[in-house]
Amino acid sequence: MKKHTGPSLWTRDFTIITLGSVISMFGNAMAGFAISLFVLDYTNTPLYYALYVFLYTLPQLAAPLIAGPLMDRYSRRKTVYSLDFLSAAIYGFMGLMIYFGLFRFWLLAVLTFVVGCINSTYQVAYQSFYPMLITEGNFSRAYSIAGTLETISAVMVPVSLFFYKRVGLAPLLLVNALCFLGAALCETRIHDVEKDGKQPQREDYTLSAYWNDAKEGVRYLWKEKGLLCVTVYFAVSAMAGGASSVIVLPYFKQVFENGEWIYLLTMAFSVLGRGIGGLLQYKIKYPAAIKFGLALTVYCVVDLLEGSYLFFPLEWMRAACFVIGILGVTSYTIRSSATQSYVPHERKGRFNGAFLMLTTSGSLLGELAAGACTAFLPMRTVLAVFMGIALVAALAVIGGGKKHVKPLYNRET
Repeated sequence: MKKHTGPSLWTRDFTIITLGSVISMFGNAMAGFAISLFVLDYTNTPLYYALYVFLYTLPQLAAPLIAGPLMDRYSRRKTVYSLDFLSAAIYGFMGLMIYFGLFRFWLLAVLTFVVGCINSTYQVAYQSFYPMLITEGNFSRAYSIAGTLETISAVMVPVSLFFYKRVGLAPLLLVNALCFLGAALCETRIHDVEKDGKQPQREDYTLSAYWNDAKEGVRYLWKEKGLLCVTVYFAVSAMAGGASSVIVLPYFKQVFENGEWIYLLTMAFSVLGRGIGGLLQYKIKYPAAIKFGLALTVYCVVDLLEGSYLFFPLEWMRAACFVIGILGVTSYTIRSSATQSYVPHERKGRFNGAFLMLTTSGSLLGELAAGACTAFLPMRTVLAVFMGIALVAALAVIGGGKKHVKPLYNRET
């Protein structure tokens, strides 16, 4: 391992996109959890809460795939800040609606679906635009920052709970609207790098041309076996992650008194691990020759730990979560820097759209299947089985596809 040398990562544009991400990410994390609590308190029934979650998640199955070809033709920069302006308006409207006592669940349901569409499209645009602002040789450092910030935003969950109990939802939504507005204003200051020859001309874009782009994106992913192997593994890994999301919190609530607080404290060790892991990824540059072996080892160790840590005593659970956090940001950094530096700018939208759609589908499948399995199997056993499937996928798909994945990972990024 060696320290990073080369061009500075912190250019004007990269600093702006990072600042905008921090503002919107933290505001959205705080408001998102508060909305969930509000729906439960207002409706007092799991059915409406499930409907709320379903309407938010449903667009994530189709919107990324639909948006992908469009993001390879239209300005990703304009899409990013336009969607942030739109999000600011929607959250501001929702906050005022609740503040003046005009809340209706049907209207929240409609806006939830719209926000789900916006977020899904935004993710494709952002993930396709972000690599264009990274200087050569700095992809690993940039994605270590992105992965760390994404995890650290989880600290806003207890903050959200604290303020929700004291001031209600409306002020939190208005704060979130201001966060999105601030992020959008920051993003308008980014230089228009897409007109520097990094994106094809829009020309006359017909439905036929769009369909041809979509089919070409599928052919590209099928031809690039390394990208295909990585996408398949992370779809399976997302399925296991979906299982974890519906098992771990209920398990803590079932086993421990005040289980939700013990859960938050235990997961804090994962956040701490990701923070330290992100710092290490930022400071240290791995030799290209070891990245594939390191990534495969990380995938296997994480799957083993996540499948077994609920069987540990509480102190060992927290130690396992700390290790999972460090390794998780390592996994994210290696995968994201490798794939985003490899896929040409003119195809990033289609690749990121397909990747997001498949991983979201995997996550939903894991949530549904694991929830059904807990009806007749112990929760810890269900989680172990799903993580075992992810482990097999790591060995079979990443390890078995070594000749394709190794050249993708073992590059200077």
